Amino acid sequence: MKLDLLLRNADIITMDGRRPQATSLGVWQGRIVGLDEDLDGLDAAEVVDLAGATVTPGFIDAHCHTTWFGLGLGEVDVSSARGLNQLYALLEAGIAADSAPGPGTVPAPGTAAGWLLATGFSQQQHGGEFPDIAVLDRVTGNRPLFMRHNSGHMAVVNTAALRLAHADQASFPDPDGGVIVRDAGGRPTGLVQETAQQLIQELILPYSSEAIEDALDRATSYYAAEGITSFTEAGIGGGWIGHSPEELAAYQRAASAGRLHARAQLMPVLDMLHPLGGQHPPDTRPAGLDLGITSGFGDDFLSLGPAKVFLDGSLLGETAAVSQDYCSHGHTDNTGNTGYFQAEPEEIRGKIEAAYAAGWSIAAHAIGDRAVDLAIDIITACAAKFPPRAMPNRIEHASMTRPEQLQRLAAARIAVTPQASFFSDGGDGMTASLGAERLGWAYRAASFLTAGVTLAGSSDRPVADGNVLRGMQAFVDRRTASGAVFGNPDERLTPLQALAAYTTGAAAATGTTHIKGSLSPGKLADFTVLSGSPLSAGSIAELKVLATAVGGAFSFQAPGIGSRAVGDSAAATTIFCTATNRS
Repeated sequence: MKLDLLLRNADIITMDGRRPQATSLGVWQGRIVGLDEDLDGLDAAEVVDLAGATVTPGFIDAHCHTTWFGLGLGEVDVSSARGLNQLYALLEAGIAADSAPGPGTVPAPGTAAGWLLATGFSQQQHGGEFPDIAVLDRVTGNRPLFMRHNSGHMAVVNTAALRLAHADQASFPDPDGGVIVRDAGGRPTGLVQETAQQLIQELILPYSSEAIEDALDRATSYYAAEGITSFTEAGIGGGWIGHSPEELAAYQRAASAGRLHARAQLMPVLDMLHPLGGQHPPDTRPAGLDLGITSGFGDDFLSLGPAKVFLDGSLLGETAAVSQDYCSHGHTDNTGNTGYFQAEPEEIRGKIEAAYAAGWSIAAHAIGDRAVDLAIDIITACAAKFPPRAMPNRIEHASMTRPEQLQRLAAARIAVTPQASFFSDGGDGMTASLGAERLGWAYRAASFLTAGVTLAGSSDRPVADGNVLRGMQAFVDRRTASGAVFGNPDERLTPLQALAAYTTGAAAATGTTHIKGSLSPGKLADFTVLSGSPLSAGSIAELKVLATAVGGAFSFQAPGIGSRAVGDSAAATTIFCTATNRS
């Protein structure tokens, strides 16, 4: 037998408790065939000497928004602005640099042409203030603006955009599960929350398949450079998070063309499911996709995950459904504000049960503790009524969990995806919203593991920083932008637990433990090469990704790291030159 690839002279962290460490790894036909002595006497088409660099299982981001991120890479990025004047200047520069029609041009319905699209806004970067719609109107003229908040749960628009949606009048009603924020005189301020965003987005959507394919190419090239080999796209096809009813087809075309540089699991938005025909148990009204396709359909590279459903909003936007009022702070009076659900609880329950009856697993976006209660109640009831799921049910974010909810999550075998990446940019703002009394409930980590809850590492990118190494560091130190420790210091993870979150934990939460998450014989040869060990580095965040491989094929090799071929004609031998990048 001749291997396709042999790694030598490496510090391999396998994340397999039966064999935690190794120095050599062999790959054949995209799979790991053995470690160390398993490889004695075997030749390889390519031998790579890693010169002591560290190898880990490929990183898995269990919750991100890849199409959104890739599209945002081509939009006006306002995330660097500090102060509204800087933000206005970036928007002006975006208009000046854009070759799209000028400010007097009204865009055609259903197209992004003529719009000013911006990304990366957060009031936390501007002292808690939102843009003045009058200033936005002066900057943009008649050109409609859609500037998504980095939480994804609200957006800033101008009068031109509101006018196109016929939502510029005080008499226009708020949609269910959303708010058009208005001033004391009833005039829109330009802030649209939750489902109210769809009023504007429907004027832009759907994006073309070509635009989505381009976005996936850009985004997953970025992922490869950060060591990410698999990800879960948390909502496709519809709602305010989807970009086209043909989003899955765009993914398929990108994969076929070699433009998808990491394995993808896709969550259809629950609202995209529809009633199914056929014979079903009494008292069930299943809803799914055509031909009875459900969670798990696909292959090792592209597959369908759970159905995604939004229960509530966000902590940064103070729209998540919590059991106690948000704290008043700055100019914000939160008396009586406990957030809200995105639909009536019984309506949500009915839709989830219909999807569950059709065979879907569920991924419920539930951030506030009141929403977590609802998610646990519904999923537990479904699990008692219908056959077991092969793919775990999940609560996305589970940002506010009271102590008694931990055992309920563990008993129901519901996985959670809390994002440590929120601590740096959003931690101080969330602290002000929640107050000291319940801050210990926020973005748990260690207590989930202690309770036996599956914890998956994820970023929610582009809502927050998607760099996995920085995410691991955040799990370990929980530092906010001010330097404070966010929430309960006892929730900090060890470096090994942080690495597990993005490997074995994420694999468990995505139902893929049998093929990924650890470097074990028989599993996919997905791995990341680092400049040092995350288990012993002084700062995990300062480590460098030297290379990334999916199925044993390198999707990324760091520029400047370099390699040089040596050896005889029987096998191409590569030595990674990593000395200047070691920690």
